[in-house]
Amino acid sequence: MQAAIHYRVASAVPASHRFQVTLTIAQPDPQGQCLWLPDWIPGSYMIRDFARNITKLNACDANGQTVTCRALDKSSWQCAPVTGPLTVHYEVYAWDLSVRSAHLDQHHGYFNGTSLFLAVAGQEADPVSVALCCPEGVSDWQVATTLPKLSAESLGFGLYGAENYDALIDHPVEMGRFTYAEFEAAGVPHAIAITGQFHADVPRLVRDLRVICEAQIAFFGAPAPFQSYLFQIMVVGQGYGGLEHRSSTSLLCSRDDLPALGESESKPSDRYRALLGLCSHEYFHSWNVKQLKPQAFMPYDLRREVHTDLLWFFEGVTSYYDDLFLVRTGLISPSSYLELLAQHITRHIRTPGREHQTLAQSSFDAWTKYYKSDENSPNSVVSYYIKGALLALCLDLTLRALTHQQHSLDTLMRRLWRRFALTQTGIVEQDIRDILVELAGPAMNDLLDKALHATEELPWQGLLRDLGLKPTLRASEGASDAGGRPGTGSAPRPWLGVKTQASEGGVQLTFVQSGSPAEQAGLSAGDIVVAIDGLRVNHSTWDKRLQQRAVGDTISVYAFRRDEWLATRCQLSAAPMDTCYLPWPDDMAERQAAEQWMLTPSVALPLP
Repeated sequence: MQAAIHYRVASAVPASHRFQVTLTIAQPDPQGQCLWLPDWIPGSYMIRDFARNITKLNACDANGQTVTCRALDKSSWQCAPVTGPLTVHYEVYAWDLSVRSAHLDQHHGYFNGTSLFLAVAGQEADPVSVALCCPEGVSDWQVATTLPKLSAESLGFGLYGAENYDALIDHPVEMGRFTYAEFEAAGVPHAIAITGQFHADVPRLVRDLRVICEAQIAFFGAPAPFQSYLFQIMVVGQGYGGLEHRSSTSLLCSRDDLPALGESESKPSDRYRALLGLCSHEYFHSWNVKQLKPQAFMPYDLRREVHTDLLWFFEGVTSYYDDLFLVRTGLISPSSYLELLAQHITRHIRTPGREHQTLAQSSFDAWTKYYKSDENSPNSVVSYYIKGALLALCLDLTLRALTHQQHSLDTLMRRLWRRFALTQTGIVEQDIRDILVELAGPAMNDLLDKALHATEELPWQGLLRDLGLKPTLRASEGASDAGGRPGTGSAPRPWLGVKTQASEGGVQLTFVQSGSPAEQAGLSAGDIVVAIDGLRVNHSTWDKRLQQRAVGDTISVYAFRRDEWLATRCQLSAAPMDTCYLPWPDDMAERQAAEQWMLTPSVALPLP
């Protein structure tokens, strides 16, 4: 049955990248109905102004007479009063191939409700229905979504529904020709819909995802917070990202990220390992942020920035558990996990901004700093994903040490789940502190004070050594050196302190590190270097030219800043010790201690 608020989504010409949406309101506000579109999407903390993609909007009454609609601001409209139902027609331009917005062409269609569905002011709590119509001229498309079906058949176009507007915008829709596979995890139906051109071992992906899903459901304890779950995967040439929803996730990956046919079962490729980590991350969000939420998100205000200093917990802790579940389930080896952890530590150490911005500030300022990064961001900003995950590691190891392995970060997560998520209560920082102190005493408060509200380095090195591991720092051996593996043992390379990209006529500096030789010489991000010591350079010869010099040498650099000539001299210093390696221990006792930490069975224990 059609609800009092009904949407119809269609497309006359998919290649035009436009969805035609019709909104019918059975009982509009007698004073004149206000409509609005979200300015951001939960999980991606930046104002995105989705309303800019609405290209046409008009309304009529039950007799087909035009109803005046005037804009109130950038994302809301006021319709004149009418007697009887109000119908609003509008078009949405959809050409953003990401997990955040909407995309439509002759090959597939995808959208988040925050991009397509105008909210009916005052009736956001009311149930809605949605008719998904097959685009004109298309005969073989299907639909993959977790929107509840009202009359639609499985994978079919037809009538769907949602209990309210908040639910409506939390079930993204994929339509097109896709590879579809189903599986069951802990008794819950799951599915994968893969869109795009690829050749991969889909049965293996299904097997591996089942293992991850079952482990995470067991971790928090049945029942799962959803009745079914969908992985929507868009495959492209180069891309990576994900966004969580209440019973699904939208993922973007490169073709080579998928498991290749014949690929080793015991040792997944680095790219497939990363994809599994992404899937694990977004799935863990089903609990940590979709159900267990900061108090500031209850409810979401989608018309403005909603600041919280807890993104380190909801994104950082999730980033810690995503790879941890890969080793706990046996999908990767302990040594492979240590490689990932060392790469994570490397990314943290290579961020000078960690000395200037606290973790709480990073969380709070995500809207204006993390999501609006520029050429100076690495010098001034720390990632609440990366440092937050490193703090999660420190909390985990500290809890285990202080409680003689009786408690861990697992205990904290399960108690937060029981006390707050199951009671639909939002959390603040003090709630996390209270449970940590309850588990291990006031020392946990001291750790959080320093970790969240100061910029001193986290105690990860000492905690890993106490575990029997031997974190080793060395200099980077090139732009492709992400850490996690031993170096060649060669002397530190000469270093300028820049990142570069290819540019016509030379090499463009994309980042200049604070205090680096390049900054001291007056070079800046955006400069295009054309020669070193009188010899032309391009992106392929840049590194070779530098490595022909020695630490301490002074070089002449010739560049353009905009269209102005710049010549300067730089003294090369030694590359900093900013690359981490965590070898798997040879000693049996040290191996057992490490395994006790990373291979803790993910079984939901009885909670107090």
